[in-house]
Amino acid sequence: MSDISSDKKSERTLIVIAGATASGKTDAGISLAKKLNTEIISADARQFYREMNIGTAKPTTAQLAEVKHHFINSLSIHDDYSAGKFEADVELLMNKLWKKYSTLIMVGGSGLFIDAAINGLDEIPKVNADAKQKVKALFDKNGIEALQSELKKLDEAYYTEADTENPHRMIRAL
Repeated sequence: MSDISSDKKSERTLIVIAGATASGKTDAGISLAKKLNTEIISADARQFYREMNIGTAKPTTAQLAEVKHHFINSLSIHDDYSAGKFEADVELLMNKLWKKYSTLIMVGGSGLFIDAAINGLDEIPKVNADAKQKVKALFDKNGIEALQSELKKLDEAYYTEADTENPHRMIRAL
């Protein structure tokens, strides 16, 4: 992905407002977007999900009506979504919005998603579906302990620093 944070040839600017939950990012983003006559791209992974309303400090209905927001309530918690998918989605969106605006505003607290949008993510090789299914079957049949044992046997150095109580991370590691 090319660096989309600034392009001197076409005078494109991406302003990023980042910070902790409920720190005033939304109000600052709306105020700036209104002054610059532009739209807001959310980079808050929890605000993407329609079902996550507690502890996310999502923009209110009134705030959403003031300025066009992207990626707010756009997914279900049942959707398979990642920073990599966000990178692709935000690149498509920004390329579309750059045709209309010279400045865009990104607001959020998810550093990984902000970094994915600005710098792109490293390419991670695709996991063989059969191998992933075998590891998942091992977990389903024998529990987390089987995954821990297998990872320790295959890569003891990584095992000592891995989150060995998280089945999703263990499955990915294997």
